[in-house]
Amino acid sequence: MEFFKMNQDLLNEEEQLLKNTVADFSDKVLSERAALYDESGKFPWDNVSEIGQLGLFGLTIDEEYGGSGGTTRQLVVAAEEIARGCAATSVVYIAHLSLCTQYINMFGSAEQKAKYLPGLTSGQKIGAFALSEPGAGSDAANLKTGSVKTNGHFVVNGTKTWISNAPEADVMVTMVTQDSTLGYKGIDSLIIDGDLDGITVNKLNGKMGVRASTVGEIIFDNCHVPVTNRMGGDNVGFRQTMSVLNASRISIGAQCVGIAQSALEASIDYAKTREAFGSPIGDLQAIQWMIADMATETEAARQLVMKAATLRDNDLPFATEASMAKLYCSRVAMDCAYKAVQIHGGTGYFAPTPVERIFRDARVTEIYEGTSEIQRLVIARNLLRD
Repeated sequence: MEFFKMNQDLLNEEEQLLKNTVADFSDKVLSERAALYDESGKFPWDNVSEIGQLGLFGLTIDEEYGGSGGTTRQLVVAAEEIARGCAATSVVYIAHLSLCTQYINMFGSAEQKAKYLPGLTSGQKIGAFALSEPGAGSDAANLKTGSVKTNGHFVVNGTKTWISNAPEADVMVTMVTQDSTLGYKGIDSLIIDGDLDGITVNKLNGKMGVRASTVGEIIFDNCHVPVTNRMGGDNVGFRQTMSVLNASRISIGAQCVGIAQSALEASIDYAKTREAFGSPIGDLQAIQWMIADMATETEAARQLVMKAATLRDNDLPFATEASMAKLYCSRVAMDCAYKAVQIHGGTGYFAPTPVERIFRDARVTEIYEGTSEIQRLVIARNLLRD
C-alpha cells in the first residue's frame, strides 16, 4: 500500500527511520493484540513495556533525563503508527507522554525533573494528567479540587474524573485551586505521587471504545503533597496547562490519523477480497468513491497535523493549527470509521471485525482533550482576535 505512505517523501531520514520502526512494531505486535485487549478491557501492560523498550516514552524529553530530545514531528509520526495498530494503546501513550511527562519536562524544576522523568521516560512508572472534574470538563477553569498550604505541604481535597491511566498511575500531574473565586488565576499544578495517603482511585467501567485505556475517578481526601511538588509559582498553573494541552492536541490529531488509516487499510483489503455480483466489491463505483474519499481525507488530515507540529518545532505560533488538527482529524477518523463499517456491510457490524472496534474507538476523539465544539471556539476566537 505504498501510495498511502506517500508522505514519506516529506519526512527527513531520522523521521523515516522512526516511522519504519514503529510501523513494524504496530503491524507485528499492536494490531495482533488489539482485539484481545479490547475484549478484556485490561490495561495493555505488554504493549507499554515494549513501547518503553523502544524508547518511545522519552521521545520528546530532554536527554539528560533519559529521553531522546526529539521533535514534535517525531512524536506525531510515532503516535500515528501506534494508533494505527491499537487506538487504546495510543491513548495510554499520549496521556503518559504528551500530558504528564511533557508537562514536567516543560515546567518542572531541575529537582522535579531529576526525580520523576527517568522513571516516566523508561515506562517503569505510568503517568496521568488530572484536570477534568465532575463539574469541570470543557470549563477547565471552574475547578473545585482545592489545596490549602500548611506546614510545608498542600493539603488537597476534591475529585477528578475521566482520568486516563489513573488506575495504574504512579505519577499524577494534577490541577488544583488555592482560591476558586479567582477562576483560572487561582490554579496551581502539582506533581502527586500515586501512593500517597489520602488518594482513592476508582476504575470507571463501561466505555464504548478504547477499552484497554483505563480511566478512573481520583478522590483526594486530605492528601498532603509537599510544596516542592508544585510546578511554577503562584497561580500560573492554568497558563501552563493550556500550553501543554495546545501541544497535546497535535498528538491527538496524529492519533486520529492513525485510526483513519487503519479504517482505510481494512477497507481496501476487504474490497479486494469480498465478492458480490460475481466480482470483488472494489469493482463497484460506490465502494471506490468511499475509499477515494477516505484516502483523500486521511492524507489531508496527516498534512494538517504535520504543519502544526512543524510550526511548534520552529517556535512559531501553532495553537490555532493545533485546534484545527484536533477538530478536523477527529472528524476524519469518525468519517473513515463510518465508511469502513459501511463497506464491510453486516460483517462490519459484528466483532471481531476490526472496523467494529475502530468505529467505537474513533468516537471519543471528538470528545476528549477539548470537544469539537471547543476547538471551533478556539479557532474562531484566534482568527477574529488576529
